[in-house]
Amino acid sequence: MRLLEAANLRKSFGTTVAVDGLSFFVDAGEIFGLVGPNGAGKSTTMMMLAGLKQADSGTVTIAGHSPSQRNHELQMMLGVVPQDLAIYGDLTAAENLDFFGRIYGVQGPELDRRISRILKETGLESHADQYVHEFSGGMKRRLNFGVALVHDPRFVILDEPTVGVDPQSRFHILDLIRHLAADGVGVIYASHYMEEVEAMCHRVAIVDKGRMLACGTLDELVDRSHADLYVRTAKAGPEIQKQLTSLADSVEATEDGLVIIVKRERKTSPGEVSGRLEAVLHALREAGVDLLSIETREHNLERLFIELTGRGLRD
Repeated sequence: MRLLEAANLRKSFGTTVAVDGLSFFVDAGEIFGLVGPNGAGKSTTMMMLAGLKQADSGTVTIAGHSPSQRNHELQMMLGVVPQDLAIYGDLTAAENLDFFGRIYGVQGPELDRRISRILKETGLESHADQYVHEFSGGMKRRLNFGVALVHDPRFVILDEPTVGVDPQSRFHILDLIRHLAADGVGVIYASHYMEEVEAMCHRVAIVDKGRMLACGTLDELVDRSHADLYVRTAKAGPEIQKQLTSLADSVEATEDGLVIIVKRERKTSPGEVSGRLEAVLHALREAGVDLLSIETREHNLERLFIELTGRGLRD
């Protein structure tokens, strides 16, 4: 069942285009990864999905409802976990859950049952009556996650839910997300942690400068058969560097020496890669350049991300 559909979303702030024609969908029980550098348009996209910002053009529907309608049925269907903590430090964990539950119209014994369940699921059962300002960072993140679930949403938007947390809290939060999807909840998962996205998400969209650069399953995006060879050497003169450039895919001079890359593309046979590597090693021996290391790097989401968005730092 398709829960969310976004078609040709566009949003500008003055002369700056934040989102430029994004289209994607999320099914029930699917964890959809949304990744991109800082300023790529992820947060603006999620705010439009949640109805917190109005798109300049394009459409969003969540189970047939438009976020711009702001109707009660859609509000009960949607849960949002923002990157900035949206909980109250002067309330206890249970009081925070009670407060947000009442906002969504959940009351009485049903609210009590949900509070007990969420405290248990987030590992905060023994801290129910502790003030949040006394919590560790990981405990706050878990409660921040929990308050978005008190009304049992069918679709959840997660913006960096594990940023800055300890490994135990990260494991706990990721486990909660898996259970949500197993129960049929649709999830948008925005994160800079590529290993989490690879482990969690059924499909992934890579965005930059408001545009969709790639979208699909990990198998569709990343060819696991690719395994590039990285050869590191001591420092070498310009003549051998020029020779190596004709033998390898790239040669980069560093402070310590050279990094020589021999790529294995889809159409490249293992024998051809071995032959090119042997030619590189022979040239190094002939030039008397010391070999420091050889390593194999398989293609993964992080490498694809860097290839598509570049290595430049983003503010």
